[in-house]
Amino acid sequence: QVRLVESGGGLVQAGGSLRLSCAASGSVVSANTMGWYRQAPGKEREKVAIITRGAGTNYADSVKGRFTISTDSAKNTVYLQMNSLKPEDTALYFCNLNGWAWGQGTQVTVSS
Repeated sequence: QVRLVESGGGLVQAGGSLRLSCAASGSVVSANTMGWYRQAPGKEREKVAIITRGAGTNYADSVKGRFTISTDSAKNTVYLQMNSLKPEDTALYFCNLNGWAWGQGTQVTVSS
């Protein structure tokens, strides 16, 4: 069983920054792909950023140039550095491992 725990969310003004972290524990055989998704009220969950071992990163167009995903493989941890935040980035942010394991989410709220 795999457990993903996100942290780092909060309330920030537009233009500010936050750094999300997600630590994987339990039966983590190999974290080939880790990613961040988000879901705003009344909207579907959407991909924010994905990092795949040996294949690089992939970002949603809406966050390119502002968000950076990175990992610490030794700690089975994935990070999301979010800069120049906008009110439309407000959402519940979820961590994902290998496409099937999900965390509980961490709330990000950006005020205008």
